[in-house]
Amino acid sequence: MKKILVIAAHPDDEFLGCGASLLLYKKKGYQIKTIFLADGESSRSMKIKKLKKNIELREKQALNVAKKSGFLNPIFKRLPDNSLDTVPFLKIVQLIEKEINKFKPTTIFTHFENDLNLDHQLVYKAVVTATRPLSKTFVKQIYCFETPSSTEFNFTKRQNKLFNPNLFLDVSKFIDKKIRILKIYKNELRKWPHARSLKSIKNLAAFRGSQIGVKFAEAFIVLREVR
Repeated sequence: MKKILVIAAHPDDEFLGCGASLLLYKKKGYQIKTIFLADGESSRSMKIKKLKKNIELREKQALNVAKKSGFLNPIFKRLPDNSLDTVPFLKIVQLIEKEINKFKPTTIFTHFENDLNLDHQLVYKAVVTATRPLSKTFVKQIYCFETPSSTEFNFTKRQNKLFNPNLFLDVSKFIDKKIRILKIYKNELRKWPHARSLKSIKNLAAFRGSQIGVKFAEAFIVLREVR
């Protein structure tokens, strides 16, 4: 069975970035699992008791998303949110290597290298390091997804720093299910016209679809493609 591993910084990144595509691959018979490196909550000032409760809620939501989607239960590493730069880089790489060697995915989805969010940038770099092409590597594809309110918020005049996708997946049959499941992460969604509103997320999929002549699509940058 072919396997997909999504390596994300925070619970909700995985479905914002490639939720409909994962549903498409699930329909094709792929086994899908997600690793979340950061807890997604500890950067928000609050008392310890409330912080623990919020982290547990976020993880419960991620488990529910996986269940509704037919994915395997995700793995939570609980590293400090928006502070992955305080964690030794080698430790992050080794955590990822361990899960890759255990699950043995053929395909990995992860963050875009120039996202505004620092955790996203570090996860990308750690994934690149953990999947360096050794002679017996089983990871054949690595795709970088865009994350609303992070990818497009990193304004730059340098074209090579922009998210310029070279892979589009037709997700017209799965976009409505993605939107329904995303509602589970209700605390992370925002009202229109924020980029993380449900309307904006669907509009982005419509825009990506218009680039390839379909109703809805998700777009990626191909980091590796071995055939």
